[in-house]
Amino acid sequence: MATVIEGETGDWELVVGLEVHAQVISNAKLFSGAATDFGAEANTQVSLVDAAMPGMLPVINDYCVEQAVRTGLGLKAEINKVSVFDRKNYFYADLPQGYQISQYKQPIVGHGEIILDLPDGHSRTVGITRLHLEQDAGKSLHDQHPSQTYVDLNRSGVALMEIVSEPDMRGSDDAAAYLRKLRSILRYLGTCDGNMEEGSMRCDVNVSVRRVGDNAFGTRTETKNVNSIRAAQQAIEYEARRQIEVLEAGGTIDQETRLWDPGKGVTRSMRSKEEAHDYRYFPDPDLLPLELSDDFIARIRDSLPELPDDKKARFMDQYGLSAYDAGVLVADRAPADFYEEAASGRDPKLTANWVITELFGALNRMDRGIEDTPVTAAQLGGLVDLIADNTISGRIAKDVFADMLETGKDAAAIVDEKGLKQVTDTGAITAAIDAVLSREAEKVAEYKAGKEKLFGFFVGQVMKATQGKANPAMVNQVLKEKLAG
Repeated sequence: MATVIEGETGDWELVVGLEVHAQVISNAKLFSGAATDFGAEANTQVSLVDAAMPGMLPVINDYCVEQAVRTGLGLKAEINKVSVFDRKNYFYADLPQGYQISQYKQPIVGHGEIILDLPDGHSRTVGITRLHLEQDAGKSLHDQHPSQTYVDLNRSGVALMEIVSEPDMRGSDDAAAYLRKLRSILRYLGTCDGNMEEGSMRCDVNVSVRRVGDNAFGTRTETKNVNSIRAAQQAIEYEARRQIEVLEAGGTIDQETRLWDPGKGVTRSMRSKEEAHDYRYFPDPDLLPLELSDDFIARIRDSLPELPDDKKARFMDQYGLSAYDAGVLVADRAPADFYEEAASGRDPKLTANWVITELFGALNRMDRGIEDTPVTAAQLGGLVDLIADNTISGRIAKDVFADMLETGKDAAAIVDEKGLKQVTDTGAITAAIDAVLSREAEKVAEYKAGKEKLFGFFVGQVMKATQGKANPAMVNQVLKEKLAG
């Protein structure tokens, strides 16, 4: 569903497109052998090519090309067997060459698509316009000296995939779903780690507005410096309202590049929007056209992993999970793998409930990822087994799980140590029920007089008397029989 914003003079619709820069997972840069490790000391990962020393020529990194093709295939996109590297000319202190090696008219990947899973349960297909390879620029540091700007060239030459969407999104929720899904696909493929905090995935947000019912696009702005999904949502919402206010006041929207200011929660004008001719693109004379063989593409296609959409469909079919539960589990590859290991040979729905509700909830409180879980998949599966065979109740299982998180012990060991096995002996349960009913004779009379809500009270008293160990189903059955007598 499109996001509609109510203005002073009527309703408006958002039109959103995203340009995502995803850093390629590779040990070396796109055109040099320099390292790409994050957090290295400034200017310690710079080759002569990265520093644009005279006479130094770029040499293409084959692995980066393979990673771009892998990503294109994961996006169900066209792979162009011939692509060309161009020089994008502009001057900036952190761009030593005075140009960026990028791709323009002939990118390595053409049209593709991403299917979004929206919060309301609907889906939306967003087209991918292109994916092209390019080198990153260095980084200007403005906070190292009161009057000087420093330049760190460690990022200079790092391989980026610029993934450009069609203007198919209609609000900030669409954009958030797009970024999550794209990040998930990249992580499944192993082509980008998707870490927006470290800058290995960042995006520019293109926003325009139009009257509801209009088909023509309005004038768009491009907002840069967006380094989180939440920031992308905030920038879209602010920019849309800003444009609506300008238009309703009789003004016009300038096609420009704007900057997201996270501190103030506003976009600010940076410069008028450049057109392609402003960059004077031309084919890089130091690099031949990139030609890919059918065998090369086929080999990469054959090596692709099961991707999120396919895995979600399989989880729903094979394990009988709801679309929501399957979507949560497959959002990243590690949780999906954890679930499959934990569910192997046991109740898949019960396992999913414990993974999603209990484990994910605990990890969130502990600020840990699934890779750093104190409870292994095998251990969680063991806990599910104890619930399934009535060794412990679901309530006791939560106490056992808390101990597992703290100690790392197996569920069975904790149950044995603390004597938590569920009471399933009919005689013991009947004795406990008789004691409760004898003690609560007045309430028994009230129940029999029609106050049936007291049944839950009796169940609670029996469970309390048995320290929560009585089998709840047996308690309910015997209790009903006793009260009916």
